[in-house]
Amino acid sequence: MLQSLTDKIALVTGSAHRVGKAIALALAAEGVHQVVHYHGADEESVQQAVREVKSLGVRAIGIRADQSDPREVGALFETIRREFGRLDILVNSAGMFKKTDFMDITYEEWQRVLNVNLTGPFLCSQIAARLMLSQDPPGGVIINILDNSAFQPWQAFPHHSVAKTGVLMLTRLLARRLAPQIRTNAVVPGPVLREENRSDSSWEQLAERLPLKRNGTPEDVGRAVVYLASEDFINGAVLHVDGGEHLGDSGSPSKPQVGSG
Repeated sequence: MLQSLTDKIALVTGSAHRVGKAIALALAAEGVHQVVHYHGADEESVQQAVREVKSLGVRAIGIRADQSDPREVGALFETIRREFGRLDILVNSAGMFKKTDFMDITYEEWQRVLNVNLTGPFLCSQIAARLMLSQDPPGGVIINILDNSAFQPWQAFPHHSVAKTGVLMLTRLLARRLAPQIRTNAVVPGPVLREENRSDSSWEQLAERLPLKRNGTPEDVGRAVVYLASEDFINGAVLHVDGGEHLGDSGSPSKPQVGSG
């Protein structure tokens, strides 16, 4: 059954720009108050995102935190508790994306990518779950943003692929462990936002490789998140929003365009 999201409280990590921002705006359009989280984004982008969310008639605040640092994540959630008193929706969208051959990855780079892309969602999910279970009434929704590297090894992005595969398993584990009070699902965007260095022709060629023969938009991902947050009988699901890219035979994988904080 679809539930109203009006006056719910959401944290979308990496929501100052790109797909993370689109998710935040989609939730705000449903009456969800927002925490605009960021790490590396510039202050003007953050303030612009906060203004756009507020323009939809909800409350919004911007909070900076390194999601790979337990102390900063703890402070982030303490601010949420203080400012809003509860948390109903967590969307783990923030991440980093670095192209490196397996033989060239340094220990430091391996640790950094896994800390941001896997440890970050773990830390946020654990603290969010404690908050959701302690509030009255207890409950909430966690939605993890993946990409197709969780299912198909991307040789040029090995540490990214390993991290996203870990988040896929984290999604399934949480769906079992936290139910029935908390539902956990995942969304897998495909080519929904063109990278700055990708040419028009390359972007069009990517679309031609997809079964639907067209690329998507960040708003497609936002609508998918809203649906999973609203539908209360979906738990442990993985929703592909990729034009069929996950079916294979689509050429080179698209670069994920989730919020990077």
